Amino acid sequence: MKYDALVVGGGMAGLTASAYLSKSGVKTLLCEKEGILGGLVRTFERNGFFYDGGIRAFENSGIFLPMLKKLGIKMELVKNQVTIGIEDRVIHLKTIDSVNDYRDLLCSFYPYDTLAIDAITAEIKKIMHYMDVQYGIDNPMFMDVKEDRDYFMKVVFPWMFKYIVTSPKIATLNVPVVEFLKRYTQDQSLVDIITQHFFQATPTFFSLSYLKLYLDYYYPLGGTATLVQKLKTFILDHGGEIRTNTPIAAVEPQKHFVTTASGEEVFYHHLIWAADLKTLYQMIDPNTLQDKKVKRTFLARKAVLEDKTGCDSIFTFFLAVDLNPDYFAQKASAHFFYTPQRTGQTQAGPLPWGTTRREIKVWLKKFYGLSTYEISIPVLRDSTLAPAGKTGLIISLLFDYQLTRYIREQGWYEEFKTFSQQCILQTLNNSIFPGLQSAVIDQFSSTPLTMQHIAGTLDGAITGWSFTNKPIPAESRLPKVANSIKNPLPGVVQAGQWTFSPSGFPIAILTGKMAADQVIKELKKGK
Repeated sequence: MKYDALVVGGGMAGLTASAYLSKSGVKTLLCEKEGILGGLVRTFERNGFFYDGGIRAFENSGIFLPMLKKLGIKMELVKNQVTIGIEDRVIHLKTIDSVNDYRDLLCSFYPYDTLAIDAITAEIKKIMHYMDVQYGIDNPMFMDVKEDRDYFMKVVFPWMFKYIVTSPKIATLNVPVVEFLKRYTQDQSLVDIITQHFFQATPTFFSLSYLKLYLDYYYPLGGTATLVQKLKTFILDHGGEIRTNTPIAAVEPQKHFVTTASGEEVFYHHLIWAADLKTLYQMIDPNTLQDKKVKRTFLARKAVLEDKTGCDSIFTFFLAVDLNPDYFAQKASAHFFYTPQRTGQTQAGPLPWGTTRREIKVWLKKFYGLSTYEISIPVLRDSTLAPAGKTGLIISLLFDYQLTRYIREQGWYEEFKTFSQQCILQTLNNSIFPGLQSAVIDQFSSTPLTMQHIAGTLDGAITGWSFTNKPIPAESRLPKVANSIKNPLPGVVQAGQWTFSPSGFPIAILTGKMAADQVIKELKKGK
């Protein structure tokens, strides 16, 4: 069987690409190695409680909603309200003016550093304005010049001038946020509180823009996997094919076919690789590349990727409790970033590499008491996502992949998970949610190793390449985002979180759309 387009990877990039290809009448096959689609967008049920296993809500960024509109996909969405808490104080992010509430929150804990906080707040406001320009309109990539002529004339063209002026300003903020904040304060605790829920070396423009981006989050009734199901149905209804449990074992780009793990050869005109990029380069035998220039470029690119690592991963604690949702609604919102102590997690000390089980446990207890938690409560958005009068919580925090691997190699991985659950539960019970510990109905957890297994991501990464890579092996200039889908292999384009940095849900959709557009364009040219 030969397909016009073969898409490998059933996450958001692969689903988006397949949807647009199918809509255009392109004979398309989507292959996903796991038994379900969605990658890090998934919802599962356990004993009547529904949990989102990956992303907690959808950031629009001028991409998500235009994609739904252009595909004609209808979903019931609710605004995703975000709250931020430190110790016993919580603020609700309602408008862009909520940055002043955030400033007051910080000043209440660090009154001796008010001048620094004021300066940082001024920078946050400036960055929020930049983001308002960058993401303030529906992304033109999802528009048609003919169909949307008025929109281009009245909105896009005027916006382009603002964007041209703003882009260089954003580029100057491409420094790690911790380094940037230390220009204003030497208080490590304050720096930690602002940054410790972001990845290592996160660029300033990305991290300090989130008070703005949090206002642009949506949640689909039924859970995040509702989007996956909608896209799956759309693809099938438009003649596309989908195969799950179909890992790819080898790629022959010169001969335009792949070999599945079961030994089947699938031929294609164009391949969209929407999965882990390192895997692609590892499964190609360079001796099959007959074109010397292609082979040379391929080997050079493979060498660049060889030592590169994925970004931070997460530990997630899933909890079902016999507490009414109103108990939690009175304290926070359905999406809650909470730090139990103002001290900052640097006080836990460096990662306990190569130490004993006892020493790691001592470090873990300190770490869990100081970290920032992202707490999602699905039932506060959709009352059907938990049994009546009960609540399910998804509690996650950044956690190191290599340390998790070391613990597993030492033979106490399951004990580590149980111990972590106990520490997190005790921390939240003794701070923001008193009575939580005695109300537990069910509890279980996932680790960076789980993330690596279910999504096939390098190092269990949740958003592409680590910012600590030098250089980052992906396009990182938004004006040059079109370069992100290019691949040196003949007939191959790429999409997804490994193709652009910083990445995430909107970038997966955007690169999937661009990859599909490129394939459609080349098919029309007869390439």
